[in-house]
Amino acid sequence: MTSRSLTLRNTLFSSLGIYVEYFLGMVCAVLIARHLGPHHYGIYGLFIWFAAIGIVVTNSGITTGVIKFVAELRGSRQPELIRPLLGYMRKVQRWHLLVVLGIGLGLYLLLGQRYAAELDPLEFALLAAAVGMRAPYMFNVAVAKGFEAFDATARITLVAAPTNLALVVAAMLLHGDILWFVVMYALSSAVFLLASQYQVHRLLAPLPRRGSLPGELLQRVRRHLKIVSLTIIVSFLIASDVEILFLNMFASATAAGYFKVAYQLASGIMLLVPGVFGAVLLPMMAKALSEGRAVGGRRFVAVTSYLVLLGAPVVAFGACFAAAVIGLLYGSAYAAAAPVFALCMLASALNTSTQGATSLLVSADRQHVILTLTLLFGVFKIAMDVTLIRHFGLHGAMAAILIAAAVSSSAYLLLGMHVGGVPLEWRRLARIVLAALLAGAAAALVLPLHLPPLATLLLGGPLLVAAYALFTLWLRCWTPADIAQLKELHLRFAAGRPLLLGRLLDWSGTRAEQRS
Repeated sequence: MTSRSLTLRNTLFSSLGIYVEYFLGMVCAVLIARHLGPHHYGIYGLFIWFAAIGIVVTNSGITTGVIKFVAELRGSRQPELIRPLLGYMRKVQRWHLLVVLGIGLGLYLLLGQRYAAELDPLEFALLAAAVGMRAPYMFNVAVAKGFEAFDATARITLVAAPTNLALVVAAMLLHGDILWFVVMYALSSAVFLLASQYQVHRLLAPLPRRGSLPGELLQRVRRHLKIVSLTIIVSFLIASDVEILFLNMFASATAAGYFKVAYQLASGIMLLVPGVFGAVLLPMMAKALSEGRAVGGRRFVAVTSYLVLLGAPVVAFGACFAAAVIGLLYGSAYAAAAPVFALCMLASALNTSTQGATSLLVSADRQHVILTLTLLFGVFKIAMDVTLIRHFGLHGAMAAILIAAAVSSSAYLLLGMHVGGVPLEWRRLARIVLAALLAGAAAALVLPLHLPPLATLLLGGPLLVAAYALFTLWLRCWTPADIAQLKELHLRFAAGRPLLLGRLLDWSGTRAEQRS
C-alpha cells in the first residue's frame, strides 16, 4: 500500500469515527441546550468545562507521547518495547489523576461557594468520576492512533456515541434538570472506557509482555512529559471555551449559554470537516521527518494547504448562514449566538490550519519552543479574556478568541516554515481564500429571499459547495496529484459517473499540469 493510499485509508477511518462521535455529540448538545435554555445551559457548560480541564491536566503530555513513541517504536521495529512504554505512561497518568482530584477537591471546598455555587457535592463527585474514566479512555484512543489502527477508534465511537445519545434522550424524557445530565455524562464515560479497553486489548495481544525501557528512551519520554504537559494545559486554556468561566464570573450565565452553543457548534463543525485529516498527522509527520528535514517540510506545506482548502468554505458558510443554523438547531431563544458562531468558525479555522505545524514541531522534538510560545499566548489570551469580558461581556469574548487565534496561528505557521525549511504555498493559499469569498458571495444571494432557516440552508448550502468546487478548479487550487487522486476516487466509488464530473476533472488536471 502506497503512502498516499495508507494516509487516505487512515483518514477515512478517522473520519468515520470523528464524524459519528461529533455528529452524535452535537445532537446531544443541541438537545441539552434546547431542554435547559440559555441560562441553565451556561451553568451546565461550566460544569462540563471543569471536567474537561481535569481530563486535560490528567492526560497532559501523556496521550501525545503515547502516539509519538508507539509510532516510533513500530517504525524502528522494536515492538517489544511498546508494552513497557505503555506501562510507564499509565503509571504517570495515575499519579496525574490523583493530583488532579486532590487539587479539584481543595478548590471546590475553598472557592466552590464563590465561583460555582450551583455545583453541589453530588455533582462534583459525578464529575470527578467522569474524569477518572474519560482520561484512560483517551489514553486508549492514543494507543490505537500510535498503531495507526484508526479502524479501532471508529469501532469505539460506533459503540459509545449512540449510547451517549440514548442516555441524553432518557434524561430528557424524564424531564431531568442539570443533575440528571451530569449523571448521564458519568455513565457515558464508563461506556467509552469499556469500549476502548476492548479494542486496545486486541491491539496489544500479539506483543511480548515483558521488557524494560532503555535509559535513552526513558530519558526522552520523561523530557517529553515535562515539556509537553504544561504546553497541553495552557493550549487547552487557549483553545477551549474558557470564556464560559469568565462569562459566568463577570457577565451572566445566559451570555455563557450563548457562547457555549456557538463555540461548541463551530469547533465541532471544524473538527468534522478539516480536522479529520489532523487525527493522522502526528504519526504521519513523525515518519516523514525520520526520512529527512526536506520530506517533513514538504509534508507540512502540503498539509497546511489541504487544511485551508477544506476549512475555507466552512468559514464562508458560517459567515453567510450563521443566523439560519442557530435558528434551526437551537431556536429563537439563542438568536444572540449567531454572530458569535460566525466568529468562532473563523477562529477555529485559523487554529486548525496550524495542525501541520504543531505536528511537525512535536516530531522534531521542539517541544520547548512550543512550550514557550504556548505560555506567552496563554497569558495573552487569558489577560484579554478577563479584560474584554469584564468590560464588554459577550462581545469582549468574541473579540478575545479572534485576536488570540490570529496571533497564535501566525506564529506557529512561521515557526513550521523555519523548522521545515520550506515556505508555504502563499499563492495557492490566496487562490483558495479567493475561491471561498466568491463562493460565499454566490451563496449569499439566497439571503434576500428571507426563507425559513431550513429552506435557506437546503438552498444556500449546496449552492456554496458547488460554487466553491468550481472556483477552486478554475483558480487552480488543486495540484496535479490531488486531481489524479480525485479522478481515482471518482472511478472507484462512482464508476466514472456523472461523465460531466470526469470531464471537469480531466480539464482541471490538464490545466494544473501545464502550470506546474
